[in-house]
Amino acid sequence: MSHNIIEVKNLNYKYPDGNSALNGVTFKINHGESVGIIGANGAGKSTLLMNIIGILFPNKGEVRIGDILVEKKTLSVIRKKVGIVFQNSDDQLFMTTVYDDVAFGPRNYKLSEEEVKNRVMTSLETVGISHLKDRPPYKLSGGEKRAAAIATVLAMNPDILVMDEPTTALDPKSRRRLINLLRSLPHTKIITTHDLDMVLELCNRVIVLNEGQIVEDSSTLSIFENDELMKNCGLERPLSMQNCPICGTKKQIKYRYNIG
Repeated sequence: MSHNIIEVKNLNYKYPDGNSALNGVTFKINHGESVGIIGANGAGKSTLLMNIIGILFPNKGEVRIGDILVEKKTLSVIRKKVGIVFQNSDDQLFMTTVYDDVAFGPRNYKLSEEEVKNRVMTSLETVGISHLKDRPPYKLSGGEKRAAAIATVLAMNPDILVMDEPTTALDPKSRRRLINLLRSLPHTKIITTHDLDMVLELCNRVIVLNEGQIVEDSSTLSIFENDELMKNCGLERPLSMQNCPICGTKKQIKYRYNIG
């Protein structure tokens, strides 16, 4: 696999109704990076993710995962390398138990039941819910469902994790648990979200989309400190970077990545 684990080149996508969602999107993501993709509603974030994983295919341009072109005939390989966690966990959890949901992917690839069990238990232990393996998914809390959805992806041993609005509908405790979990995972990560405080904690790089185009691709802190850019794209600084609403004191930002 090449050093550029993801390469998107001149990506254009137009929906059947004529809405042009992506217009010449180009970027590369290297192995091990954590990249946040941000933008206002309708900027093209979800469409971009669906083109990366092969749910949608571009009208023009291409996506490569390593050296493999994302196209219909390569999807079985791409799905082993790229795992997506959807915004709604119920879209990924449909079996009668958590164990069977996590086992679904490996079983589809005809692995032995012993290997399936090893992958399932390892994935459940990684996300901290091995005690829930026999629980019906519909009886899980929002945070537990999100952890189970991540486990279904980890069981496929992907190189890349793609996450669409991972903190949506989570309470503060579940959100913190999820952020800590994602920080501990060594995978290359792509995260689309409106939760910019999470991006500040997890991502060393941010790509800003506006009307289907990349308007900025730079280090996270440099983008969040660019008030004009954020305003023009319908965004605001993360709450942790905003001044105190009571006294107006400017906050001191502790950022876990070096800017260079």
